[in-house]
Amino acid sequence: MENETNIGSKVAAGLLALAAAFGAPAPAGAAEGPALLAANCLSCHSAQGSGISRVEGQRKSPEGWQMTITRMQEQHGARISPEDKRRLIKYLADTRGLAPTETAGWRYLLEHDNNRVEAIDERYRDLCARCHSGARFALQRRSEDEWKLLMHTHIGLNPTLEFHSLARDRQWFQLAVNEVAPALARDFALDARAWKTWQAAPRVVLGGSWRITGYLPGKGAFEGRMRATAAGVDRFELAIEGRYADGAPLSGRGVATVYTGYEWRGSVDIDGIALRQVMAADARGERMQGRQHLADSRRMGGELSALREGAAPMVMAVMPAQLRRGETAELTVVGSGLSGAVSLGKGVRVLEVVSRSADRVMLRARAEGRDGLADVVVGTARGKGLLAVYDRVARVEVEPANAIARVGGPGDAQMEKVGVAYRAVGWAAGRDGKPGTADDLRLGYLRAQWSIEPADEEADKARDQDFVGRIGADGVFVPGDAGPNPARPKSLGNTGRVNVVAVVDQAGGRVEGRGKLDVAVPDFVHRALD
Repeated sequence: MENETNIGSKVAAGLLALAAAFGAPAPAGAAEGPALLAANCLSCHSAQGSGISRVEGQRKSPEGWQMTITRMQEQHGARISPEDKRRLIKYLADTRGLAPTETAGWRYLLEHDNNRVEAIDERYRDLCARCHSGARFALQRRSEDEWKLLMHTHIGLNPTLEFHSLARDRQWFQLAVNEVAPALARDFALDARAWKTWQAAPRVVLGGSWRITGYLPGKGAFEGRMRATAAGVDRFELAIEGRYADGAPLSGRGVATVYTGYEWRGSVDIDGIALRQVMAADARGERMQGRQHLADSRRMGGELSALREGAAPMVMAVMPAQLRRGETAELTVVGSGLSGAVSLGKGVRVLEVVSRSADRVMLRARAEGRDGLADVVVGTARGKGLLAVYDRVARVEVEPANAIARVGGPGDAQMEKVGVAYRAVGWAAGRDGKPGTADDLRLGYLRAQWSIEPADEEADKARDQDFVGRIGADGVFVPGDAGPNPARPKSLGNTGRVNVVAVVDQAGGRVEGRGKLDVAVPDFVHRALD
């Protein structure tokens, strides 16, 4: 019988040959990845063709592979060093990951933007999405045999599934194996043209200088510059300098790793706040889009955009992003290489340039034109549709519209509270003058006054609004303490249901928007993906 070292060498050679056969460029760690895989996995898995059993039948996001390896460690006693684990995740995501088009529509889970209502195919809703998010299985690709083995694994590890609601009084397991698994194999196929095309595409190095804009709960909107300096293959050291919308400066340092050629994962510290960046780069490596969240509370975060700086001037954003007709306001145009005359579109007059540099132009402007999205031009640089010109706010939406917060603590107890960061989005009515129709004009985020109210008669009777927590002027909801509360009937805990109310004041009246908030018990399980 061949020893494990010889088998591992053959598997490693086979994996490299397989990548070459698909015309794929050698991934980062191509020389060490197969050897690491063989050394850490062959004690339980078997060599299979040019690869390793089970691994060959799956493709996943970096977080998906992280969960797989963690499960091998915690449930099967696999001994893998932290450095080997990091390298394995990188290698697997590079060689058995997901193409950009395969993650599109599901990235909210990768970004931990989880306060949303999913639309799931009814074939999967009752059998899969009753426990997982739909994005959890949509961010995987498996062969039909692997989807079936996953069903067997579920029932083996969690036999009480047979007694769950929607599993009783029908042949749940047979339905899962015989109908759902084949459907998953078709809808989320292992062998997909999108993946082969992406693997064959040239890779773009994502280092260099990036102009960034984003939002941090409790701090507000910000803009700045992020310099990414190579510190290894697909790994970068980050230096960030910028300022918030109120003019306060910000600075930070961190590191980032790029997986699968486009998946940006950064860990940064900005003014003492630990943050995680999750972004996807476009195919040309010129733009990244995603989210930045607090490291210790993944759901608390905001959008993050990055635009690569080059020789050509560019306009990235205008802050604030709306200007009401008949009013004069101060705006900041953000970009790089900004020089020359400033134009904000037909009907918008630039009254004064207050200050300017190559990165930003501060000005006073007045809008007299029609409602619509105006291009922002500085010299030869143009930002399309960046400024919303409007007459009045017709309606306000609260983001997120549906959210879950979780009580925690009290004090230094291990169960941390999970809050929610709210923002108010304004809309103009559009040409038909009717709010809530297809031609409504999105104005962007507006300042609002925040409060909470009982969600219904039962919540009002229980005075949920007095116990579940509080919402600050910045729109950040902080839930109450966990455990019994003697001030409530039967010492009921500080859970409950409320509406979050955003009020926008304008000449002619106030406009209100509402979102639903359930304040629930602590989450006792922390997963890379839910």
